[in-house]
Amino acid sequence: MLKVLLVDDEAVILQGLQVLINWEAEGYEIAALCKDGREALEYLRTHHVDLVIADVMMPVMTGLELLDTVKREHISEASFVILSGYGEFAFAQQALRLGCMDYLLKPIEKDQLLAILRRSSNATENALMEQKYEQAYLTRNLIALLYGKEPGADMAFLRKHLRLSPGLRYIEIEAAGEPDPSAEGDTVESGELREQLYQSCCKILEADASHCVMEISPTRANTAIGFLYCDHMAADRGLTEAQYIRQLYRQLGVAVQRELRFLVGRRVQDVEQISASYESAGILRNLVAFRASKPIYWYEQELQEQTAGSVLLRQELDALVEAVERGEHMLIEQKVDLLFDRMQSGGMKHRDININFNYLLFRLVHLASSLDGEANQEEILQLISDGSVEQGFRRGSRNHLTRFAWEYADYLGQLRRSEPSGILKNIEREIRENYAENLSLQSLGKKYYINSSYLGQIFRKAYGQSFRDYLTMQRINEAAHLLLQTDRKIGDIAESVGYRDIDYFISRFIEIKGCTPSRYRKSRS
Repeated sequence: MLKVLLVDDEAVILQGLQVLINWEAEGYEIAALCKDGREALEYLRTHHVDLVIADVMMPVMTGLELLDTVKREHISEASFVILSGYGEFAFAQQALRLGCMDYLLKPIEKDQLLAILRRSSNATENALMEQKYEQAYLTRNLIALLYGKEPGADMAFLRKHLRLSPGLRYIEIEAAGEPDPSAEGDTVESGELREQLYQSCCKILEADASHCVMEISPTRANTAIGFLYCDHMAADRGLTEAQYIRQLYRQLGVAVQRELRFLVGRRVQDVEQISASYESAGILRNLVAFRASKPIYWYEQELQEQTAGSVLLRQELDALVEAVERGEHMLIEQKVDLLFDRMQSGGMKHRDININFNYLLFRLVHLASSLDGEANQEEILQLISDGSVEQGFRRGSRNHLTRFAWEYADYLGQLRRSEPSGILKNIEREIRENYAENLSLQSLGKKYYINSSYLGQIFRKAYGQSFRDYLTMQRINEAAHLLLQTDRKIGDIAESVGYRDIDYFISRFIEIKGCTPSRYRKSRS
């Protein structure tokens, strides 16, 4: 319901306006009645109103003075309609110059009031839709920038609509714990939780709410949102970077009544470098599975090799990495046995085990990156995480680490060979023919006997975008074709191209096509 404020010093006029039409049927509710402009002004300072209908001549503060003050001080975005008599027509003209939407002559006629209300309702709806389109376009460009899809991002638009400054970080924010037992209500679904987290973050950020992104990546956790931090945010509050981020962590945790996890990507100097910070947060997300749990992880801190005073079996670990690089399964098995024998004979403690595992982890990641400079480190870490090698390493499972090392050696062998163009053509055909199905790199990797992480990397290199983005584009393009060539309902079209959630389909459509499906259909009919 749109809210309307009625302002007139004559009680009979206020009473007549209340009963003149069926406000609810027109989509309005009367928020309040005020007897002069001063009273209305105080109400507008603390309440949201969509439309103000005010008499032009009132004691204390006239309708014109009210309109002028509200517009000049940016107190409300409400539209204004001024009531005037025939002898006050000059005042009505002045009101129009001040930004009044329209005026009504007394005595007020029902049809005239209805016409103005419907025009105001349409204008409000259009303004809201424009805001939605602008936000969707901003989000789409920010995501393109995070993914490193230059020149896909409209940098001029981003710099205009974001409050940017040198010194930036991408921060991934995720609900990590169980709900507060003292909180009221049932446990929310992950999608609702992410929406709650996003809305709460926007409210806390206020003027910087546009720096928050809800749909960050299909590969990220479905309760995660993204936040683009800039140094001015801390400076404006007289805080250091760390103090600001810790404060945001506390405020957001209280707002959603959940334990949170902040993954703070590496610091960059300009927004055009933010994809490096986004990627580092992704690497960090996989690394924290191998770290003790804590609320805030800083990329730089987690990458520090804390080996002082600890036992690092560098020789045994390097020998294992060399065996993996050579791809010799028997040699790998021997080096794994040697490593575990040394760990057990030395009675290695938990902290030293962590340090040795982290050393092995980074050697393996570096090995893959050295073979292919465009290899995605986040996907490599995901491969390691999916293999649950860390749990096996800590439990002393030789067989588990051996199997993983064999698989990783095979993965490296695929990196050395030329790209399997035939497989990529098969994958492209699968997407083209089965885009509505639940396709994934994992299922396609099994079907075509290729490591899914490697498949994701060569797909990105060949097509300039991720497998998931390519699939989404195929689905949305097919939906656009159906919108123009058929009269099927939008919900039916969404389901036919693989989306069971129509709201999610519409948000994806807006991001790619720049408008809603219904507007897309109308604009091209």
